[in-house]
Amino acid sequence: MRQALLNRVWLLFFVVSTIAIVLELIGGNTQVLSVAVASLFASAKLAADISLGLIGVLALWMGLMQVGEKAGVVGLFARLFEPLLHKLMPEVPRGHKAYGSISMNLTANMLGLDNAATPLGLKAMEDLQSLNPVKAVATNAQILFLVLNTSSVTLVPVTVFLYRAQQGAAAPADIFLPILLATCASTLVGLTVVAIVQRLSMLNTVVLAYGGVIFAFLGASIFYLLSLSATAIGEVSSVLGNGILLALVLSFILVAGFKKVPIYDEFIEGATKGFKQAIQLIPYLLAMLLAIGFLRASGALDYALSGLASVVHLMGFDGRFIDAMPTALMKPFSGSGARAMMLETMSHHGVDSFAGRLSAIFQGSTETTFYVLAVYFGSVGIKNGRHALGCGLAADAGGIIAAIGVCYWFYG
Repeated sequence: MRQALLNRVWLLFFVVSTIAIVLELIGGNTQVLSVAVASLFASAKLAADISLGLIGVLALWMGLMQVGEKAGVVGLFARLFEPLLHKLMPEVPRGHKAYGSISMNLTANMLGLDNAATPLGLKAMEDLQSLNPVKAVATNAQILFLVLNTSSVTLVPVTVFLYRAQQGAAAPADIFLPILLATCASTLVGLTVVAIVQRLSMLNTVVLAYGGVIFAFLGASIFYLLSLSATAIGEVSSVLGNGILLALVLSFILVAGFKKVPIYDEFIEGATKGFKQAIQLIPYLLAMLLAIGFLRASGALDYALSGLASVVHLMGFDGRFIDAMPTALMKPFSGSGARAMMLETMSHHGVDSFAGRLSAIFQGSTETTFYVLAVYFGSVGIKNGRHALGCGLAADAGGIIAAIGVCYWFYG
């Protein structure tokens, strides 16, 4: 079998990191050695912390999903989106339970329900894995699902608004529309690249009809939300998200109880699967976080940023976007690292500066691709992701380019 792309990428991270460390040593920075060593042990601790932190929430949602499946509530979501998803994932048979968990995950992502989206996504990946003939190699459906997760539209990125408010922004939510446009571009690019690689037909009545409904819904949502203040947007988002989440949980349990399903037994069985899945994640997360931590500690990203700045200035382009690029470069690798970069940019340049706004748009419109890949594929033991990483990074690139263009469009 051809060497998996992740093997080559993992090696590339360490080769690049080694070169960066040598350059730092030549420049007289011996502290890079202690920083690099510390990153190795910090990565091990972080991988365990993330996996252990997922145990409770993953066990909770895996248990609830099993109850919801027995109640037939998940099946309602499946029937709603199955015609579209079947066109995008033709190898998944009609009526399969994966359609329900995929639909619920994408809905949770759109509503910004992060505490539910990840466990629902892992449940969907597990359901898709049941159809996988070669368990260590990702299927086309799993790749498409992963790319949708790394680029999916979040209707109201409340956390980004909150950070801007904490930094003293005059109108914390004024970047709402730029973020939505950039993340839509990311999703479209990711979906298009996967469709090209997997030879999926996007120009058919089903896909176009669903696309029209989705864009109409987004347009109506934009029209409504733009009429609200930043505080009101946050309140509406909180009430809507929490209300839908609570309604789902109660519908799972109450409908299952009405149908005489052994609720407690089913919940325990599902929660046990969630517990085992969370523990299984540790080696995959450790491998990815180790490479990413080493890359950050080596100063390689700083060299990449310096090289980009030199090229932009040499070509005579407007280089104001460079100041926000640390957030964009960090986001595919680390959500917390990108958040720190965004806050540093806001603090240094001003929260309402061009760079401050652009860093927030980057944060709200792109995803931690390497982390998502490690978690989703690691949860089912996939080692060869095939073209998943390339398509996910293409979606990130589309989102970054769109964010820069939209920022110049809105803020000059």
